[in-house]
Amino acid sequence: MGGQVLRLQDVAVRRDGAALLRGIDWTVNEDERWVVVGPNGAGKTTLLQVAATLLYPSEGEVEVLGERLGQADVFDLRPRIGLASAALAEKIPPEEKVIDLVLTASYAIMGRWTEEYDSNDVTRAVELIDMMGAAHLIRRRFGTLSEGERKRVQIARALMPDPEMLLLDEPAAGLDLGGREDLVRRLSLLAGDYRSPTLVLVTHHVEEVPVGFTHGLLLRHGSVVAQGPLEHVMTPDNLSRTFGVPLTLERNAEGRWYARAY
Repeated sequence: MGGQVLRLQDVAVRRDGAALLRGIDWTVNEDERWVVVGPNGAGKTTLLQVAATLLYPSEGEVEVLGERLGQADVFDLRPRIGLASAALAEKIPPEEKVIDLVLTASYAIMGRWTEEYDSNDVTRAVELIDMMGAAHLIRRRFGTLSEGERKRVQIARALMPDPEMLLLDEPAAGLDLGGREDLVRRLSLLAGDYRSPTLVLVTHHVEEVPVGFTHGLLLRHGSVVAQGPLEHVMTPDNLSRTFGVPLTLERNAEGRWYARAY
């Protein structure tokens, strides 16, 4: 087991009188790949925002990469965390070229100006874009990409600064079946690479959990239903309590999960 990357202790988040998270105890170690599963409104995105140091808890303690939230300089912490989310995608200038979008992640900015990038930066950016299956898009503008293409480019950008933790907020949302399966396959390869950062993926579909992910956290109404090694967490009973409907659960020979209501 590797060192601690993320630790939440009795964390609560309240906004306008509503409890978005309550009593969250959660520890993520560096060699783990976590999936956070729950229905809409469960608090998954809020949890990821806390992990990304973008949101401070109303109660409790948060340590990210060995630094205590509230005491650490988050502007030093954030370049060490890769994040891909719909909210972030909305901030990307539509005219930005894919290669520049990935390159500028080295400076934690969007929109290329007069920065100079050495050949190592360019080589790394091209390799990451290629790894995500987007090499043919390298000169395209972000605004012209399909949803699936945008998701792949965002993940390449999030990996560019060589982060210690990579947070993916519903990376397969809005994708058609082919796009989803392609992305899940690429995330499985990422999960299986020992050089990859610690991974945390948020989804409300168990079908989107890539092979190679090791741990699961199930959320409902801002509270933890179950957490731990994925094979212990992913049970019909736990999933039924998480989603509030009776569910059956199957796992195929490749290790992919499938849930159905009955």
